[in-house]
Amino acid sequence: MDEFKQNQANGELQPPAPVTESTPRHSQRPPKRRGGFMSGFIGVVIGALLVWFIMQGDNNTKEQSLVNGAEQKDDIVQTERISLDVNTDVTDIVEKVADSVVGVTNLKTISDPWSPEETTRETGSGSGVIYKKQGDKAYIVTNHHVVEGAQELEITFDDGSKTAGKIVGGDMWTDLAVIEIDAKVVKTVIDFGDSDALKRGETVMAIGNPLGLGFSGSVTVGVVSGKDRSIPIDFDENGTVDWFADVLQTDAAINPGNSGGALINLAGQLIGINSMKISEATVEGIGLAIPINLAIPIIDQLEKHGEVNRPTMGVTLLDLRSIPAQQQREMLKLPANVTEGVVINEVMSNSPAQLADVKQYDVIVEMDGEKIGDMVSLRKHLYNSKQVGDTMQMKVYRDGRLIDIEMVLKDGNSF
Repeated sequence: MDEFKQNQANGELQPPAPVTESTPRHSQRPPKRRGGFMSGFIGVVIGALLVWFIMQGDNNTKEQSLVNGAEQKDDIVQTERISLDVNTDVTDIVEKVADSVVGVTNLKTISDPWSPEETTRETGSGSGVIYKKQGDKAYIVTNHHVVEGAQELEITFDDGSKTAGKIVGGDMWTDLAVIEIDAKVVKTVIDFGDSDALKRGETVMAIGNPLGLGFSGSVTVGVVSGKDRSIPIDFDENGTVDWFADVLQTDAAINPGNSGGALINLAGQLIGINSMKISEATVEGIGLAIPINLAIPIIDQLEKHGEVNRPTMGVTLLDLRSIPAQQQREMLKLPANVTEGVVINEVMSNSPAQLADVKQYDVIVEMDGEKIGDMVSLRKHLYNSKQVGDTMQMKVYRDGRLIDIEMVLKDGNSF
């Protein structure tokens, strides 16, 4: 039996030793015993064949798994490569203009009642864009509301370095302001684009400092959602609309702190100054920016004069709608069909209005052939269509009669 096991281990199948002639006949194994041997022999052969087939199948499975694994790996590499190619343009543009977008911190000096020393504290922050470098000065455009009331300005660059800024001028109506800094610290100046050439659906990027300098240089990507949007503005928060701001609409995220930052196109050009966002529980993805084509003339005037020299009539005004119907009939003597217009409440001395013989309670209904329905439409015509020194034709109701008046407009500082 031990010999049988040894031979089996060596891969050979040997039967037991044969019976010798000296063995008596009655001691030979019966035929049944020989049948058991044959059954065992056949079982061993079948078992060996089964083991061989199983091993072959396992090898095939492993080879197939390796092939599938290689194919899967190739697919993953290809997907990653495509993703990188898609993002290359955006990252290159951001790298190109990032140094031109800065943080603007509004600082005020505050007296401490418990200390003889005054302290400087941050009262607000926003963003700005370096658009010009000339001689030893460089210029930043931002929002007027970012720098309003500032006693000091601190400018923070993309690399974290800081410098002092000085307000050159600001304009409440367009919410624009210009800041001056030392040109030596400026690395990059952004180029102006053409906001009139923008198309709905065009890709744009907003760069700024949402929620403060802790998120400086944040980049959000979106599209131009709409052009020529008009947003009502109430400057004194008295519930009356004072102005309609002309803006671009984008779904690129704009949050507090982004104000004054850059809205750029895929050429890396400045096409808008991020200004505001509509914040309501039911509203998502409506960011607003001042179109650069509207901003450039204002920027030029602020840089040169420190203010925008707009033409002035020299009057105080009231919307006709705000006057009760009875007073419209009795005091103003207006025809029943006149329901819109602007009432002259007061005429200033030596003003263009006084020189043109405009009277208190005159009701303006038309300027240069354009219907005037309220103070907003009057201001838009005056500020957007006229210049200092221009002549303006008006139609007004006085004591129930419609009359024509010609007025030469002046700068508000001249009277």
